[in-house]
Amino acid sequence: MTEKTNNIQEQNSENTFKKLSIQVGLNGLSFCVVDTISNQILAFEKVSFKTSSTPYLVLKELKAVLNKNSTVGTQFSEVVVIHKNGLFSLVPKTLFKKEELANYLKFNTKIMANDHIAYDEIANHDMVNVYVPFANVNNHIFDLFGEFEFKHTGTVLISTLLNQTRTNNQPVCYVHVAEKEMEIVVISERKLLFYNHFEYKTKEDFLYYLLFSLEQLQMDLEKVHLKLFGLVEEGDAIFELCYTYIKTVSVFVPTDANYPLEQLESQAIDFTSISKL
Repeated sequence: MTEKTNNIQEQNSENTFKKLSIQVGLNGLSFCVVDTISNQILAFEKVSFKTSSTPYLVLKELKAVLNKNSTVGTQFSEVVVIHKNGLFSLVPKTLFKKEELANYLKFNTKIMANDHIAYDEIANHDMVNVYVPFANVNNHIFDLFGEFEFKHTGTVLISTLLNQTRTNNQPVCYVHVAEKEMEIVVISERKLLFYNHFEYKTKEDFLYYLLFSLEQLQMDLEKVHLKLFGLVEEGDAIFELCYTYIKTVSVFVPTDANYPLEQLESQAIDFTSISKL
């Protein structure tokens, strides 16, 4: 059911200074541990599901990783959980009301009457991300570690890219590529135009979701800058297919002065996991 990769072996560090970031989704999990004093990545572990899972099985895999034999470890000063799913809706802050959370979601996603709904404010950009977290995961993390922070992957991705994007006359389309999942963020003049999450099976599916999204935004494929990052590199099948239809395509390497470039360039290091640290 799962495939595991361990890319960085944990080094000795006082537990007081270790921060854990966990990304949770139906297609896999990723764990990243950072020493907050040296800003060094101490451990990284990734679990990929061969087929889309369920919240129950996700929790089972999570428990398996967070055991005493894992390279991730068990003692941390801070814990952050990032929920990756399509159960979200972006709301302008001026229109946002806490008592209307379910109404923001019911038109574009299936929610149950007993679903817990949360929200993140996207700082400095007057947006609120309303979403359904994996409640069983949050409950287990609280039982293990006590108080912790959790956010939606879209919140982390949007915030990070808006803060890294320079003023550009042409719109920029960022696509975070993962196994069987893609997240599209379109930014123009440091303003968010579009964000969405899709699941894909083939490179043709990937292209369809990308071109359809750009079409809805009435983007000129001759002018938009497409920046791919994550599980993609120049010359692979997805890159070449995108280049067939879009004039300007490149592989994007996120910048972060806190961590060594060679670690950030590793395909195994999940972008949202390290960005939230």
